[in-house]
Amino acid sequence: MAASQGTPGGARATAPSLAGRDDAHHGMSLEQLRALAMQVRRDILLMTTEAKSGHPGGSLSAVEIVTALYGCVLRHDPKNPRWLDRDHFILSKGHACPVLYATLARFGYFPVEELNTFRKLGSRLQGHANLKAPGVEMASGSLGQGLSFGIGTALAGRLDRKAYRTYVLLGDGECDEGQVWEAAMAAAHYKLDTLIAFVDRNRIQNDRFVSQVMELEPLAEKWRAFGWNVAEVDGHDHAQVLSAVAAAKAVAGKPSVIIAHTVKGKGVSFMENNPEYHGKAATKEQLGIALKELDGASS
Repeated sequence: MAASQGTPGGARATAPSLAGRDDAHHGMSLEQLRALAMQVRRDILLMTTEAKSGHPGGSLSAVEIVTALYGCVLRHDPKNPRWLDRDHFILSKGHACPVLYATLARFGYFPVEELNTFRKLGSRLQGHANLKAPGVEMASGSLGQGLSFGIGTALAGRLDRKAYRTYVLLGDGECDEGQVWEAAMAAAHYKLDTLIAFVDRNRIQNDRFVSQVMELEPLAEKWRAFGWNVAEVDGHDHAQVLSAVAAAKAVAGKPSVIIAHTVKGKGVSFMENNPEYHGKAATKEQLGIALKELDGASS
């Protein structure tokens, strides 16, 4: 078993051992996924408060999506992050890197203690997804580029006759970017059925609600009109996320997008649906309150 190391005040999360290089799925149970998600939420709060900066809101909204993928879906090898046959996870909303860093650490890509270096000078864990961190596929943060990167990754797999799949996580505010829709057209044109995108539909971008900046609805119909297979799920329900991925993998001839309805700041009462915590860390005092809330939710 590849056990992770503990975080001060937190429970230990355990990532199952790899099943083998040809089938490196992790196969966690729903109970294990829920425990992992709770630990990742604690990690997000601890690392952003330690840094006194970061983006906790959109990291917390994506926890179930990311933990479901790493815990049950992706073929990946923490001991060999550049394994050529791995599935690829691309975090397009790169400011939400705390959720990715925490998940990677919990699966053994690097020591959990390294999360305490988040956003510090010389750290591999910078404030937007950083290629120096083992397991990170794309240096993201300039919004709107991840889906295009994912298309390139999927096309490379086709050309190289690889069986891997590519998963991209977008923010809903990010869908304001025209490049997202250019990429959507291209993915459908090339019939990239090995590409599955997620939209973290938490309805907040930066310091305002998405609908105040640019109304996205009807979002599902837009994706369908661009030639995509579309599903909508509760993005905080691991079972729904996993079911939607399984259904998407069975679709031939077109890419799939899963619109995950989420709550920004999920799990922390004063952060939930609060635009203030898009790019603001909790204070030490608020951290204590937030951790108690998480402990109460998991008991």
